[in-house]
Amino acid sequence: MKSAIGAEEFILRFRFHGDLSYFLDSRTARAPVVEKWLREKTSIKDVIESFGIPHTEVDLILVNGRPVGFSHQLLTGGEIDVFPFAISPELFAAHRLQQRCLTTFVADGHLGKLARDLRLLGIDICYDSRATDAQLLTIATTEHRALLTRDRRLLMHGIVQDGYCPRSHLHEEQTLEVVRRFDLAEMIAPYARCLHCNGLLRRVAKTDVLEHLEPLTRIYYEDFHRCDDCRKIYWPGSHFAKLQARIERIRNLSAIQNKSEHSEMMPGEFSP
Repeated sequence: MKSAIGAEEFILRFRFHGDLSYFLDSRTARAPVVEKWLREKTSIKDVIESFGIPHTEVDLILVNGRPVGFSHQLLTGGEIDVFPFAISPELFAAHRLQQRCLTTFVADGHLGKLARDLRLLGIDICYDSRATDAQLLTIATTEHRALLTRDRRLLMHGIVQDGYCPRSHLHEEQTLEVVRRFDLAEMIAPYARCLHCNGLLRRVAKTDVLEHLEPLTRIYYEDFHRCDDCRKIYWPGSHFAKLQARIERIRNLSAIQNKSEHSEMMPGEFSP
């Protein structure tokens, strides 16, 4: 078909699978097939992102039944299937677009509770509530960290290699999403990182930190850890049981999901 300006147009028929509908407007999400007209050569990545889906959320693209990469150029019409990460890893395994088992992250300023939960689980995550978009992108690329943000436009930057957009607004559900997406269940090592700065915690003798403890803490607690970086001291305080319950809940729920799919912190204490 010729457009008004004479360019040759062609039609693409898209099917978006799994939870990619999360990124689509309500009308598009309800349609089993979405048609899009083009009049010039365009990369498949650009067309998919024009629907509002960041490339970091796409794990497999089939054009007329054949797998392609993000740089694939669309020249003629065709049938296009777009799949999220959560599909069988055996399906076109050699042509999947996302990395698995990433272990280092950076989170934007709106995900502070998620960052705290991941640190509680011993996951390495960089977080600064004042970080700008430019700083987040620099950290993600120079330190090879996966970017966690609910700002889909930020994930669409071409320099972003790995990332994830948590679907839920609730931080514990977000934590489960990240553990599941990046296959972190075996990486969980509770109380290994500082909740304040992300530094590693090491056990210390009570006598080494005694001068920094409050009188009642000196009396009732014997087990202490200290951050290598900021020197903050931790001990199993009054909130410890709640934290233990949260960690077990996350572990159990992540195990169930994997199988089915194949308060502010008090000074010196871990708190929920």
